[in-house]
Amino acid sequence: MAQLSRNKARLVKHLRERQKISGTATKPRLAVFKSHQNFYAQLIDDTKGHTLAAVSTYEKGKYNGNVVAAAKAGEKMAQLINKLGISELVFDRGGYIYHGRVKAFAEAVREHAKGVKF
Repeated sequence: MAQLSRNKARLVKHLRERQKISGTATKPRLAVFKSHQNFYAQLIDDTKGHTLAAVSTYEKGKYNGNVVAAAKAGEKMAQLINKLGISELVFDRGGYIYHGRVKAFAEAVREHAKGVKF
């Protein structure tokens, strides 16, 4: 049996994870995506299919796609979460391991968002 490529294996993990979690308006899903150069995150209400908030490291000259940039994006997402008044959310790591950029982003959100549980 042939082995899966790294990205296909991540997609399989992501689909397995998505079967177990979903977001609502009161408890949205915080989904992350990593490209080679940038980091993206969205707050999603899966019941309506709406994106409530989104941040990325794509802004030219402002960030790069490294761990520090992911932490800054986490701070920005925490500000949006506080503005929306969300107290709970579900973290969807997108099949990525909880390390590096994903970990830096999640810890920045936990640190800067007021009383958010996930």
